Amino acid sequence: MNGFGYVENELFVERVSVREIVQAVGTPAYIYSEKALMDSFGSYQEAFLGQKSVLAYAMKANGNMQILSLLGRSGAGADVVSGGELFRARKAGIPSERIVFAGVGKTESEMREALDAGILMFNVESPMELDMLSRLASSMGKTAPVALRVNPDVDPKTHPYISTGLKKSKFGIPVEYALAEYQRASGLPGIKVVGIHQHIGSQLTQISPFQDAFDKIVEFAHLLKKNGISVSWLDIGGGLGIRYGEEKPPTPADISREILSRLKGLDVGIILEPGRSVVGNAGILVTQVLYLKETSVKMFYIGDAGMNDLLRPSLYGAFHDLWPVVRRDGISRKGDLVGPVCETGDFLVQDRMLPPVEQGDLLAVMSAGAYGFAMASNYNARPRPVEVLVSGDRFTVIRSRETYEDMIRGESVLG
Repeated sequence: MNGFGYVENELFVERVSVREIVQAVGTPAYIYSEKALMDSFGSYQEAFLGQKSVLAYAMKANGNMQILSLLGRSGAGADVVSGGELFRARKAGIPSERIVFAGVGKTESEMREALDAGILMFNVESPMELDMLSRLASSMGKTAPVALRVNPDVDPKTHPYISTGLKKSKFGIPVEYALAEYQRASGLPGIKVVGIHQHIGSQLTQISPFQDAFDKIVEFAHLLKKNGISVSWLDIGGGLGIRYGEEKPPTPADISREILSRLKGLDVGIILEPGRSVVGNAGILVTQVLYLKETSVKMFYIGDAGMNDLLRPSLYGAFHDLWPVVRRDGISRKGDLVGPVCETGDFLVQDRMLPPVEQGDLLAVMSAGAYGFAMASNYNARPRPVEVLVSGDRFTVIRSRETYEDMIRGESVLG
């Protein structure tokens, strides 16, 4: 992984020892590499150089304010799915004119906030949502720039929970109804049709689903044009996968080549919504081994990080590579790395060959920059981890570890 490697058997993030960071901030700890983050984002900028485009970072992957600020200063926009994400993006300095608002359940107050902010585009997911946005924008004396999310019914060949472009998905408007809905939208007060949106899923590791989806969105753009509806943006979503283990996903250059080769006859800009592929391989979760426990059937390494810190393995059965912070000689053993949470599903690594480890050792769960801290919780009243950013030879705490007092803030005990 770019930004992470061993120096004399000790794991470093850029030029800083993980052990040194942990001595200062404790565990569990999320640690990010600024170089890895910016290199990943830079690959998208390079791939779409010269093309009118907005790289709207999907901040649901990781919404840390410092990460948002770094990306915003480098030219990123934001793909937001809530009023809270809109608030965070603007507080981090991302201009409203580079923000797109997606999600199937936008509330009236969230719509109002986005209209007041003057965002680039609403990605509308249903006829009823479109009607509400029309009424609200009209009542405010504003015009809402809109793309309808068209569901192309393309199989993304990924985990069912993160497939969003199939007919059975809750997302978007079925492609067979989309023309009629665009025609209706064009006549609604307070609505200006400016784009088409699609997003077929997450952690895509094959090029063919992208090709199928691009064919359908471009074909639909030509159909709109033929029917007198012109759009200025094609929002092609995100979903490009990363390497967690042996995957070999396409690159941003592959995606760029496929979409740009299909744009003949269309005068449109491109909006992309990369998230995982920007930040996923830029972060790790470090846990300390508290105990080793051997049963008649399995070896357990019990760490101080659990499913409340990194939910993906329990939720999706997701694979994360595991690196010792200090490599030691010994025999690898098959077993589980589990956490302290009172759930049988509390594991980070399951039924794998684990490195030689002793009590007190540190382990790094790799590729944890996306959907790691963002999905963390206080389950079992466990404070969420510290977040640290490494830049060259220095590190900075970019989110303090939660305290017990943080966890009960806002609660009341009635007498």
